[in-house]
Amino acid sequence: GARAGGEQDMGDESMQGMTPEQAAEEKKRQRQAELAERSAEDREFPDEVDTPVDKAAKVRFQKYRGLKSFRTSPWDQYEDLPVEYSRVFEFEDFTATCKAARQRLLYDCRMAGGGLGCSGVFCELVLAQVSPEVGQRAASPSAFGSALPFPLVVSTLFPFERKVTVVHCRMQRHGEFEEPVKSKDPVMAHVGFRRFPCSPLYSSHSTRKTPNEKHRFLRFLHPHATTVASFYAPACIPPCPVMLFKESEAGETSLAAWGSLLPSDPNRLIIKRIVLTGLPFRVHKSRAVVRFMFYAPDDVRWFKPVELHTKKGLRGHIREPLGTHGYMKAKFNNRMAQNDTICMALYKRVFPRWFPPAWGGIPDSTPEAHPEC
Repeated sequence: GARAGGEQDMGDESMQGMTPEQAAEEKKRQRQAELAERSAEDREFPDEVDTPVDKAAKVRFQKYRGLKSFRTSPWDQYEDLPVEYSRVFEFEDFTATCKAARQRLLYDCRMAGGGLGCSGVFCELVLAQVSPEVGQRAASPSAFGSALPFPLVVSTLFPFERKVTVVHCRMQRHGEFEEPVKSKDPVMAHVGFRRFPCSPLYSSHSTRKTPNEKHRFLRFLHPHATTVASFYAPACIPPCPVMLFKESEAGETSLAAWGSLLPSDPNRLIIKRIVLTGLPFRVHKSRAVVRFMFYAPDDVRWFKPVELHTKKGLRGHIREPLGTHGYMKAKFNNRMAQNDTICMALYKRVFPRWFPPAWGGIPDSTPEAHPEC
């Protein structure tokens, strides 16, 4: 805390004598440098966090739990759901719904025109509730030129493609985009013919299908890795190309990631993992006294049921607290090395950010205030 406060004071002193525009640019540059540093640190030490000294760990990490195995341990998909999930649509079988919608569309097309089909038939479109300004510009001779600020796209929607749900996309970061991309940062998504802002949550991608499959939350969209982006948006039918555009600090919009659409599923488990680390103070065979993981004996007793592991592959458990400064006795399944690092993994489920502009809603609206969203 003192270090962060000192850095902020130094930053404020460095911006003295600047114009408001220069100060804003300097703050953007400092923010970008901080994100780049955090992204590099996350790649080198994934999910590692520091235990707070001025706050009890059992209070700071009260929403987290320990798992015997991240892959096989059970996790209830309907446990502690946020209020946003009462406003989104859940498909009983997304694949079967898409198949039935396609078959219904083909049948309607064959039956149109007295069973002759509708291919090659001219039709007239009537657009209702269009503002006069947009209508006049669209009706001008240069409607597809510089007069219209956006292209006019008309596409068929299936009955459920207006339902707001949790959309998942398999993404890869663009090789030429160098700025860090953080989870929940606003981006502009192009999903098929649709274009809307969203706030995606990134997680690991797995082709393995298990009844209780869990996916690890990713704080940043790292290069050279396949990642899944999840966000609230109207449902879409795959296959469908997806592109994510992000505005840089210079004000330029660039392609940040590209990929394809996955089936919509609000029950996809996105699990955030944090790793608390400690160092061995004394070692005797398979037993060790560990410090710097906790700073109070009550925290040691609270997290005693959670399994320990080391960076060299050992597994162990907490035996008892030692003293009043958070030291603890631990036992492992093999001989312990003095230069090893003891880790404790904790998990909690995370959800995408509620973002009404993705479906044309009011930006600051909440699910409680606007149930119709």
